[in-house]
Formats: sequence, structure tokens, C-alpha cells
Amino acid sequence: LSVNKGINGPAIRPMSRKLSSVAKATSSNDIRKEAKNRVPLEHAKSFKAEFVPFADVKSNEVSGERYSLDQVIYRSKDGGLLDVQHDMKALAQYSPEYWKNLFDSRVGSTSWPYGSGIWSKKEWILPEISDDDIVSMFEGNSNLFWAERFGKESLKMSDLWVKQCGNSHTGSFKDLGMTVLVSQVNRIRKQKPGSVTAVGCASTGDTSAALSAYCAAAGIPSIVFLPADKISLAQLVQPIANGALVLSIDTDFDGCMRLIRQVTAETPIYLANSMNSLRLEGQKTAAIEILQQFNWQVPDWVIIPGGNLGNIYAFYKGFKMCKELGLVDRLPRLVCAQASNANPLYLAYQRANGDLKNLRKHYEAVKAKTTFASAIQIGDPVSIDRAIMALQDSNGLVEEATEEELMDAAARADRTGMFNCPHTGVALAALLKLRNRQVIGPNDRTVVVSTAHGLKFTQSKVAYHSQTLPNMACQFANPPVSVKEDLGSIMDVIRQKYKL
Repeated sequence: LSVNKGINGPAIRPMSRKLSSVAKATSSNDIRKEAKNRVPLEHAKSFKAEFVPFADVKSNEVSGERYSLDQVIYRSKDGGLLDVQHDMKALAQYSPEYWKNLFDSRVGSTSWPYGSGIWSKKEWILPEISDDDIVSMFEGNSNLFWAERFGKESLKMSDLWVKQCGNSHTGSFKDLGMTVLVSQVNRIRKQKPGSVTAVGCASTGDTSAALSAYCAAAGIPSIVFLPADKISLAQLVQPIANGALVLSIDTDFDGCMRLIRQVTAETPIYLANSMNSLRLEGQKTAAIEILQQFNWQVPDWVIIPGGNLGNIYAFYKGFKMCKELGLVDRLPRLVCAQASNANPLYLAYQRANGDLKNLRKHYEAVKAKTTFASAIQIGDPVSIDRAIMALQDSNGLVEEATEEELMDAAARADRTGMFNCPHTGVALAALLKLRNRQVIGPNDRTVVVSTAHGLKFTQSKVAYHSQTLPNMACQFANPPVSVKEDLGSIMDVIRQKYKL
């Protein structure tokens, strides 16, 4: 990477960087060794990040309580969540244009670890970690899909986009955060041998897949607590294949979460759930990536499926960081889309009559019911206060989708070339409702966040298109047509279908 010592001008030469990167890749078999020889940014040593109480972030006050990221700690002294806070003054030593050019120059490279969409923004994620401690599969850099046909035909919209976060190594956005968490654990284990023997999580499926994969890549044992019979077979087989200790427990996600917290409190097992704010540092890069893909222009709306509610805060953090450092001048409006069978935030929003200032006062946890959007089947979200802050600061809103609405929305969009998971169906159904009410305009640039790949949820899709789901019309079902081995019979079906 060619970087001059100025901090205000366009110091990166993308074309020459890419050519030299290709040359290096062909002359060396070890990109980690290349990273060790790379000259760091001039002010890199001034970049810092640490844990602070989320209450400090929320109140914009400084309590003085802070912790090194190398400490194994998940809660502040008062029992509240922690947040990763960066030294923004140090980062501001470089101009907005410098950061844009730097991040843009790293996209698609094979330079370790910058080929990752997360670690291409390393200075904003874990600035003090050694490149050699990073555990990455070059995740991120997911495509921003222009949903042209679905937007025009179903919504009369011309500027609808779907951020395909499920196009990742384990098939969900959880990879974005897990690379950061496992990398930090890898660093801690090297610094203090024996301090962490394994990494564990409670999961509705996708978290366990990401955790087990990244731990397997690093040679770190992993343990996952799964609610029995509540996740898809595709999700279940991933941690099994990656060698994790898989515990199938007769409870829901909230029950698994209580148990893993007890286990990690008594053992040297590191907790990997989203109450651990390290994961959010990786997830926030999807927001930065959206801005990058729009040539650093801010969309009007971003719609995010919400379960444990860490992801909407992560997107908010990414957008907010870009605004604070001058890369953009505003935030998009955020929409949290919840399944109606697991909708505590939506219910609070309704009780507050949409008044975001009073949202917390009206919030109550619920007992989540079964939903096809199993990864967000959570009635007592850990990140409720984080999500409320994100909604308040972005002038956001909350919408819900019934089981029929989410399955229909996913199937309807699939007809235009997508292959959506049920959680994306929740976000699409929310969009349909907001568009029908004219909340979102026909020319509003809108991004729907697709959190997982549809291939992880084929059981529900098969049931939908087989029209075997109880109390559901499945109006966009497309079942296969049984036909005899006879040309005339085949032609009859084709003529009837296409009116030939």
C-alpha cells in the first residue's frame, strides 16, 4: 500500500496499489508475512479503542469507568452493557477524503487482512490488534443489489436496494461481527495463555454457525447452546461440521441465553453473544460499506430485521461514525422490522404512539412465539436500549410483519430474482406496509438489509410452495406440476401456463 505522509490530500493511488498487490501475491505464498513488512499509517499508534459503559454513550457523559479490550468483561459496574469507544480525535487527524480513499483502495484486494470488508476498515474496528492475530475469511464486501423489478412492479419505487449480508462465508451477517470477536480472543489467548479455553454462545442458528467456523479457523474450541427443534437443519449442521460442542436444550433462545451467561461467569469460556460489543464493531462495517457502495451518499431509509436488536445499533454506529468524522453529513432513517410473534419493541412503539422519547417507558419483554424468522425469535432482547438510542437519533420507526406477511413478501420478492430468508421477508413486509401508507416515498433511496441466505431456510420455502402451511393461503406459491411422460401432456401444461 502506497501512502504518503500527508493527512489531508488523496494519498492513495488505487491503480498502482492494485498492480503492486497483484505482483506481491504472485511472488509470495504468505500474505501474513507481507502484512508484517507493510508500513503503517503515520499516526496509527495514536488510534485507541476501549470498553466504556453504554450508559456513558447514551448520556454523553464520562463516568471514568473504562476497560481494555484485552480484558474479559461483558458488563459495567452497574450491570449495564459495555460499548467499544474509539479515540475520535486521533482518527480525525486524517481528513474525510483520506479515509474514503484509503477504504476504497482496499476493496477487493488480497492484502492481509484488508481483503476483508471488515478489516479494510481496521483502524475503525480494532486499531491496536496485530494483523497476525486476525482471524478472517475475507468476509464482508457483500453486494448491494438493485431490486429494480421488485421495486417498480410491487412498490412503484425506482431506488430500492437490498444489502445482501447473507452472501458471506457461513451464510449470514453474523460473520461480520464474529471475525472481530474471535480475532480479539485469539489475541487474548496469545497474551495470556490459559485465560480463555473456549468460546461459547447461545444461538437461534446463525450465531452458532459463525462462531464455530471462525473458531475452527483459529483452532479455538467452541460451544453452542441451541434451543431444541427451533432452528433449521442447515443451521444446525454448520456448527456440527465445524467441530463445535453442540448442546440442544429444551428451552427457547432466552433460556439458552440465561444458561450461557451462567456458564461463562463460572468458567474460562468467553461469551460471544451480542451483549459482547466487540461483535457490533464488525457489524457496523455493513453500514460503512453501504455508504461506500453509494459513492459516499446517504440513503433515505435503511430497514433492518430486529430480534436481539444489536444489529440496528451496529448500523447506527457505522453511519454515526462516518458522520462524526465528516465522511457524510447526515444519518439515514432506520426502521426496525420485527416478526409479530416476537415483537416487544414494536409493541412499545405502538403503546408510545410512535413517540421515540417515551419508547423505553412503554417497553416490556414478551414470551416469543414460534416464527419462521427463527433468528429473531427473541422476546427479551439484550440490546433494547441500544436499539432505542439508534431509533431516537435517526428519527427511525418500528414495523412488524405477521407470519403470512413475511412469507408472502419473501416469496413475492423471490419471483423477481431474489432468494430471501424469512428475516429478510420481515423487512420486505415492513417496507410494503410503509410504502402503502406513503411513509416511504416512490423516489426515496431505500436499503433493505438481508441478514441471511435463503438456502439456510429451504424447509420453510418448500412448505410454502407446497402449500402445506396451516392457516396460510400461500398466494405466491409456485408448486411443481406433475405431468406424464408424454409430449402432448407437457405441451398442454405449457400452453395453459403461457397462453400459447
